Amino acid sequence: MAAAERGTSLRRGIAILDALASSASPQGTLGVVRLAEILGTDKSQVSRSLKILAEEGFVERDPTSLGYRLSSRFFALASVAGEQRLLAIGPSLMAGLVARLNERVHLSVLQGRDVLTVATESPNRAIEAAGWVGRTNPAYCTSSGRALLLDHSLDELKRLLSTVEFKRLAPGGPRTVGELYRKIEAARPYGYAIVEQEFEPGLLAVAAPVRNFQGRIVAAVNVSAPAYRFAPRVKMAAREIVVLAGELSASLGFGPVERGQVVKAS
Repeated sequence: MAAAERGTSLRRGIAILDALASSASPQGTLGVVRLAEILGTDKSQVSRSLKILAEEGFVERDPTSLGYRLSSRFFALASVAGEQRLLAIGPSLMAGLVARLNERVHLSVLQGRDVLTVATESPNRAIEAAGWVGRTNPAYCTSSGRALLLDHSLDELKRLLSTVEFKRLAPGGPRTVGELYRKIEAARPYGYAIVEQEFEPGLLAVAAPVRNFQGRIVAAVNVSAPAYRFAPRVKMAAREIVVLAGELSASLGFGPVERGQVVKAS
């Protein structure tokens, strides 16, 4: 195959994937004829490209509609690319927030029942909340955990945390899955939450979720600091964190995040 022909085939394959990603059909699939219309090309060429994409596992054919959709392999690759992008651009955006708040900023992901810190940026302070890459904390009593679990139903929480002992590490921490779910419900309408004295006495934290191109929560941005210093600025910090989480989400292909009113999870 000539180089020019290979280039044309590659562009056609990319155009097909883009069309399938943008599909608004009721079945979530597109047939050969419709794809050919969208791309303005011959349906035999589209059919050949789809065959190759299916053989390589990037698309799959629906047995009922006979249309094509993106496959799970495509989404798995997109997820890996998203994680790499977060780690590539996250620190620089976080550093900007550190400069504005003069507090430590964390980027975390859900690892089983815990929250794993994957990036952190720190100011020059003598007293600040501890934090470092690789540290894990319980999801049930941390602001990052609250943000990462924001879309979970009660049944999903019960399955995830079925073996977790709800130790009250600080005065405000939840003692049951039901109590945790009520806290999540209180924060859910706003898209972020402020958590006070749940993980550690005297600690105040705020977190917002980062979503990927599918709208799924894949990470959380949070700021934790001693309450005596952070309390007067926590609502302002919440607005800043929402903006940062929105920027990170947009970098993963998610639309703009609407600002809400800060809610304090009690």
